[in-house]
Amino acid sequence: MYAYVGSRTTRERNARGEGITVFRVTPFTGELTRIQVVGELVNPSYLVLNQAKTRLYAVHGDLDYVSAYKVNPSSGELTPINQESTQGKNPVHLALDPTERFLIVSNHLGGSLAVLPIGDDGELQALTQLLQLQGPVGPHRIEQTQVKPHYNGFDPSGKFVIVPDKGLDRVFSLQFVDGQLQAAPRPFVQTREGAGPRHHTFHPQLAIAYVANELDATVTAYAFDSSNGSLSPIQRLSSLPEHFAGDSRSAAIVIHPNGKTLYVSNRGHDSITAYAVDPDSGHLRFLESVPTQGKTPRFITIHPTGAWLYALNEDSDTITTFAINSSTGCLSHRTQDMACGSPVCLIFSE
Repeated sequence: MYAYVGSRTTRERNARGEGITVFRVTPFTGELTRIQVVGELVNPSYLVLNQAKTRLYAVHGDLDYVSAYKVNPSSGELTPINQESTQGKNPVHLALDPTERFLIVSNHLGGSLAVLPIGDDGELQALTQLLQLQGPVGPHRIEQTQVKPHYNGFDPSGKFVIVPDKGLDRVFSLQFVDGQLQAAPRPFVQTREGAGPRHHTFHPQLAIAYVANELDATVTAYAFDSSNGSLSPIQRLSSLPEHFAGDSRSAAIVIHPNGKTLYVSNRGHDSITAYAVDPDSGHLRFLESVPTQGKTPRFITIHPTGAWLYALNEDSDTITTFAINSSTGCLSHRTQDMACGSPVCLIFSE
């Protein structure tokens, strides 16, 4: 198994990253061993692999394009294929549709979603749709001055694209039909004013979506109607422990493959909060909040086996590994961290 890490690289981002780093993942321990760095790239942040693990795609933060790479199946190493414009500024997230014939990208500045076709050999083709999101901005005078989509993940059926928009305090539901995005019957759900919804994840068994709200450091659980893509809020919790009164923002959100535990990272408190998930209702119960042993955990992810959680500490240049207790979902920090400049995304090849 291999892991791919995207990093910030520019002076404007106060970054120390080198580009996309390829790691070999040791079986049974989850340890990372560096085997390649694809350098001289501008802010390759979010990454996605196709199902066959033969192609990798990356957005380039603060610019206006995405890149495609061929993956060597025996070594895991990357070879560039091509780049294509997203016709928007600062692409921040990307997802392949279920057919893997299209790539959908969120342009964080300018408030649009781009659809790019993919050729038979994995190359990106010229954009075929640029969908502009609209709505009144939220009350935050700095972070909510314009439309700001931050994530565009598919629901489990692959029919709907769910887009949290940090600038509008909305979570959009879009249908993806014949390579085109269009509004779902209920096109969005409004969040609490000033919440700043950022990322989401779906429960693996229940019709529940969980959204991390960046600006007010909360998590909202939504009942999801797979017939029309609509979201209905059922619970809202803080992502911070009760004793913490400082400034912090939620960032990444992931759920364990068994559906029993949800995790959210906090930038400022520099922690991961774990919640127990009720197996019937999907409601959350606070379990614990553990330090990430670093600064600004922008991203977290879980090893495909469910045994380990990785926290990417963007401002302390480390990837921290936690063992996940299979019974309780609680985390225990492993002693050795991996050095990596300004890491912001990690994906596995399995």
